[in-house]
Amino acid sequence: MALTKLNNKAVANVTSLPVALGDMVLVSSATASSSASIEFSLGNYKEYKFFFVNMHPANDGVNFTFNLSTDSGSNYNVTKTTTAFWSIHDEADTTTQLIYKTDRDLAQSTAFQPLDGQLDNANDASSSGTLTLFNPSSTTYVKHFISNCNNLGDGDYSIQNFVAGYANTISALTNIKFQMSSGNIDAGTILMYGLN
Repeated sequence: MALTKLNNKAVANVTSLPVALGDMVLVSSATASSSASIEFSLGNYKEYKFFFVNMHPANDGVNFTFNLSTDSGSNYNVTKTTTAFWSIHDEADTTTQLIYKTDRDLAQSTAFQPLDGQLDNANDASSSGTLTLFNPSSTTYVKHFISNCNNLGDGDYSIQNFVAGYANTISALTNIKFQMSSGNIDAGTILMYGLN
């Protein structure tokens, strides 16, 4: 395969690429402004990829979370089994750890799943990352998901959060909801892409 070089290095000025990017389509986006939650309707894409850009909490030490619905958003209570671990490093260079987070994983629970942890609400603090949801409209299989987020944690930690699991339902997922574990989403943007 030949190496492709962009002549104009300013990404904002690129109008086309000489390579195929697949069928990734921006389906929807939302920007929080002291929002209690952000919700999206899901359709028939085989895969959804959510990008979280500078999610900033109103409260200190909270988690950015999500849950799923099978009834068009009337209830966000889909049973999930998940696993979670963190890699952390503080600004003072005194603490570095790789931690399996038993308090972040779910075992057949309908609770909201934390995607990151202990967010700081200082003016310069936020969380950014991704969540990939596979084949949510399937009526045959459970729905798998993988998330990778990094945040400025309470106490000035860089916390890399890895979460994966499945929604244990063969019903089609219709909606997804994002919220903080306490208080509003003060600011931030979520982009939802669909892939076939």
